[in-house]
Amino acid sequence: MTLNIGGKLRDFTTPMVMGILNVTTDSFYSASRMQNEDAIRQRAAQILSEGGEIIDVGAFSTRPGASIVSEDEEMNRLDQAIAIIRQAYPEVLISVDTFRASVARRCVTEYGVNIINDVSGGALDTQMFETVADLRVPYVLTHSGGMADDQTEQSGTLVEDMCRFFAERLQVLHELGVADVILDPGFGFGKTLQQNYEVMHRLSDMIALFPDNPFLVGISRKSMIYRLLDICPEEALNGTTVLNTLSLQAGAHILRVHDVREAVEIVRILRALNAKP
Repeated sequence: MTLNIGGKLRDFTTPMVMGILNVTTDSFYSASRMQNEDAIRQRAAQILSEGGEIIDVGAFSTRPGASIVSEDEEMNRLDQAIAIIRQAYPEVLISVDTFRASVARRCVTEYGVNIINDVSGGALDTQMFETVADLRVPYVLTHSGGMADDQTEQSGTLVEDMCRFFAERLQVLHELGVADVILDPGFGFGKTLQQNYEVMHRLSDMIALFPDNPFLVGISRKSMIYRLLDICPEEALNGTTVLNTLSLQAGAHILRVHDVREAVEIVRILRALNAKP
């Protein structure tokens, strides 16, 4: 399995770690909010120094109840953040976390962003699939519960419906000429606590059904951890590490995380564990 990212083929013999850089005012994990130039620059440096290979920049919080951010405001925030990152690290791989096709287009054409990470699975902007096809960059296709399930007939278990969702949208993307698609089960998006753990339990089954597509898992400090354990996001690193480990053992290829060093250490430990004697 390979993915064309930034004009280079990347295989997943070693899983990748994607570090989160939020330029929002209301992300659920307060420590991830970067509001000024120094904070953005320091966070980018931290992600890379700790072994992250992709910086995922988001300017619109997707937590439940988050404030609506206008397209102009979202782009203004991204303008600042991506310009700072590109100036300091011209060759770094950047992903932009947006569901707006126009924002995705500007980020790619103006800043050379490498990946579009759309938490809505194309449901919130009907132009997104065509835009990604035109831009010819990898696309993260996310299953997002209520955002997208209304477009998919529910006829089986959640995991079966998710697989149908991925298959149908992959067909549309492939017909448009999109070759590089990353699949994201969308932990925390439109799913109950029990459903999130059902998806985690069946993750290896889903990955096996889509052998040509890398799987991205983003469970970092999410409610499926802190609500289960009756703690807050700031206390959810241990639970995150457990679920990231299970995700890699199930076959995940990319971990999207707040805590990069810890995720990179999981990758290294599992590589040593699985190395042939």
